[in-house]
Amino acid sequence: MFGECHAHLIMDGLNYRRAVDLHADGVKDKVIQSRFRLYQELGILFVRDGGDAGMVSKRAKELSGEYGIDYRTPVFAIHRNGHYGGIVGCGFDTLREYHQKVMDAKALGADFIKIMTTGILDFNDHGKITGQPLDKEEVKEMVHIAHEEGFAVMSHTNGDYGVQAAIEAGADSVEHGNYISEETISMLADSNTVWVPTLVTVRNLMGSGRYDSQILARIAAQGEENLRLAYRAGVKVALGSDGGAYMVPHGWGLMDEYHAFLDILGTLAKVAEIDDWLTKGEKEIRERFKRDA
Repeated sequence: MFGECHAHLIMDGLNYRRAVDLHADGVKDKVIQSRFRLYQELGILFVRDGGDAGMVSKRAKELSGEYGIDYRTPVFAIHRNGHYGGIVGCGFDTLREYHQKVMDAKALGADFIKIMTTGILDFNDHGKITGQPLDKEEVKEMVHIAHEEGFAVMSHTNGDYGVQAAIEAGADSVEHGNYISEETISMLADSNTVWVPTLVTVRNLMGSGRYDSQILARIAAQGEENLRLAYRAGVKVALGSDGGAYMVPHGWGLMDEYHAFLDILGTLAKVAEIDDWLTKGEKEIRERFKRDA
């Protein structure tokens, strides 16, 4: 059984704004249900959402049992105002406000807390991440506050500085983790943090015409090398496609992610060994991201 360790039920894989607007006058159950049916048909019975600003994932949690899907959500992600994250959540200006957002998420039934500590890849400039990363001391306190409230922490993070800060803070998972060095991979291996690389958010853009193919190829090649290094080092890794992101359809995006792992690691390990490695990572995700009742 596959588990999707990073998805956004609110998104449709094609047009973010159109997908959000579908729920403008109230969450549409039929949209969520159609996506759950697809996951169910593909044998994907575990889905960890990355949250949204429209309460779609909250409603999805209420509907998931009808499809036998173990669904986990932070309800919304939390970001510092002026930094990346408004696309999937709520902002704060002070750590006191951040703590209140954690309590708000708890009141809404969140299973874990998602924080946004860096921007995203700049697909027009290889090696660049948009915006400025949060200071490592702030990240440490954010993770500490969430842990004190009984939550595991999912951290949207890219780049060496950001990923190292998340690891040192004790984040339970790092999402994306692009542009990291061998030193950072070694830190991941020595930590309890699970890495969810979401490779297909780049790979599935190839040939779409949306971005320069040479830049995409360079980003993808670096991601592939880092996955090989992570496998050799014994990093805890889990499958997550960022399902719903552009060119990453729900359900099928996870299949693409799995086959990307096979393509990249095929010369290093047998399929059974890769499956065992990924199963361990997913087990970590399941156990840590189930909120302590």
